[in-house]
Amino acid sequence: MPGAKASVLERFAAPLRLREFSLPSSVEPGGALVRTEMAGICGTDVHLWKGQLPISLPVILGHETVGRIEQLGAGLERDWTDQPLKIGDRVTWTSTTSCGECYYCKVKRQPTRCPERRAYGIGQRCDHPPHLLGGYAEFHYLRPRTNIFKIPDDLATEAVIGAGCALITAIHGVERICIERAREAAAEEGTGKMPALPSLWRDCVVVQGAGPVGIAALAVARRGGARQIIVIGGPKHRLEMAGRFGADLTIDIDEIAKPSARVDAVRQLTGGYGADAVLECVGLPGAVTEGMEMCRDGGKYLVLGHYCDAGTAQVNPHVITRKQLQVFGSWSSEPRHLGVALGFLQATSKAFPFAETVTHRFSLERANEALMTTANWQSAKSVIVPSFK
Repeated sequence: MPGAKASVLERFAAPLRLREFSLPSSVEPGGALVRTEMAGICGTDVHLWKGQLPISLPVILGHETVGRIEQLGAGLERDWTDQPLKIGDRVTWTSTTSCGECYYCKVKRQPTRCPERRAYGIGQRCDHPPHLLGGYAEFHYLRPRTNIFKIPDDLATEAVIGAGCALITAIHGVERICIERAREAAAEEGTGKMPALPSLWRDCVVVQGAGPVGIAALAVARRGGARQIIVIGGPKHRLEMAGRFGADLTIDIDEIAKPSARVDAVRQLTGGYGADAVLECVGLPGAVTEGMEMCRDGGKYLVLGHYCDAGTAQVNPHVITRKQLQVFGSWSSEPRHLGVALGFLQATSKAFPFAETVTHRFSLERANEALMTTANWQSAKSVIVPSFK
């Protein structure tokens, strides 16, 4: 049986190990085998490598993946949007699957909180067949109930991976802080159907962080009609990217190093009031305390960047009551958000050049270098291309 190479996380904070696994002899009903074209290096991968989320090892990292279908299991004939699937189709998929039957899936309609939810590249061990359950590999096995999406021919693989899980995470998060407005809009239209993209019409928005999640949140806010968007972060090449994606103003954390000074700068730039909405996209605990102070009275604060446990922050509850803040958390995304994201990328490729964020390509043999390039903020987006030499 032919084998497939994969880069494996066997110990936290240790180099990934290149291994070879047997390809499955057959694909179970509802499953698929995909040849990996490109896998993104997400900031979450760095946190996982550092051991900041309690996952069971060994794992093939990589939860942002595009590939071409090699085998289709019996009964798998259409993707999540009901388009027909065939061998050779270029596809992507949600990194997670949920049971669809539990309290959170069926009653509360929050499948991201399903206790049976499992994620490729995070919660799927590779030491048992079918092994290939992460993107840092030549092949990827998709279990039954995976939410597969056929990629339109006019949408570049680099755009899908450049946006990665950051875009669907941002769409979900901004949707949560705009849910009341969205319901009002649906009621006014008389359709009862929620809009595809959340609206931040005429809002002043601050985005904390200029990494992939911050850039994606910026794009969603701009598309959603925000009046003014301020991005806080660094280094300079990331702030330049924020400018290309429509940021009105940027604040360089290297130039304005004190949190209190950054809060003052935001207030000055917003007429002394602060932002209508502040989106935390950086994953550092201290940013939460700082960001709450950047909100105007009655504003909204979204914690979006803390997928892994990076530690605690000292928060004064009085700030929340005094400002009458609405504080939101958002975890990952749902399948529908990937559908929205693919449509978003198709419609806005010139305005938001996600494909151009792919700045560094690596082979599987150089996966450790790819991980460290992302960890050290040296790239806009690093990717693994198994066929890359």
